[in-house]
Amino acid sequence: MQRLAGRLRSRGRLGFVPTMGCLHEGHLALVRAARRRCASVVVSVFVNPTQFGPGEDLSRYPRDFARDQRLLRAEGVDVVFRPDASEMYRPGHATRVDVERLTRGLCGRYRPGHFRGVATVVAKLFNIVRPDVAVFGQKDAQQAAVIRQMVRDLDFDVRIVVTPTVREPDGLAMSSRNGYLTPEERRQAPVLYRSLLLARGLVRQGERDAGRLRRAVRAAIRRGPAARVQYVELVDTAGLQPVRRVAGDVLLAVAVRFGRTRLIDNIILRA
Repeated sequence: MQRLAGRLRSRGRLGFVPTMGCLHEGHLALVRAARRRCASVVVSVFVNPTQFGPGEDLSRYPRDFARDQRLLRAEGVDVVFRPDASEMYRPGHATRVDVERLTRGLCGRYRPGHFRGVATVVAKLFNIVRPDVAVFGQKDAQQAAVIRQMVRDLDFDVRIVVTPTVREPDGLAMSSRNGYLTPEERRQAPVLYRSLLLARGLVRQGERDAGRLRRAVRAAIRRGPAARVQYVELVDTAGLQPVRRVAGDVLLAVAVRFGRTRLIDNIILRA
């Protein structure tokens, strides 16, 4: 892959989209964003075991590489990189990348070690693929912030691009995990986005208090009987630290369980 990357970079800028496969329109939007900016595009397909905690869904995470290949070929991707876990983590592997502070709250509080696994595998992929541009989605806002911090701190020569969340017609953020939802859970799941839009509407009407906004979002999510709120948080967009009031840009992020399925979503509030 490193040799291939060198040849691709001789043609112009190299774009990269890291994925765990089971691709959907959200992933393809990232690929198109990379294509618009670069002469060549590499997509990795790797279900990274180090970002799954005990009891999480590594074994049942959806995989369909043949379909992924067809979709990526149709998008004109130059190379699909599909390493094996034994190649990515050879015997004796002992190095981890731990981005502090940004990983303590939001999902990091409930998924210990998750972002260490994410940062480690992305650092390895950057060193293997050697891209000029790497594209991530806003749906995973905390992940994008962690990667940006890692790139700054470790002096990776790569530009990070974050593109808007791609949604289903009813507003549900596209995710490979949506396929886990039962028909009834899927019917209720758009309550996440509706609750975020409710908060945006309240801010536009003049509400600034983070506590009142959190309570309004929680109440709205609970209108879905299957929904179990894990967190509703308002944090600053730079350091992901909790805020008391909406001033400037603030990230409103939620994590909700529907049965065994954990979904996340977020929106930027501006005041």
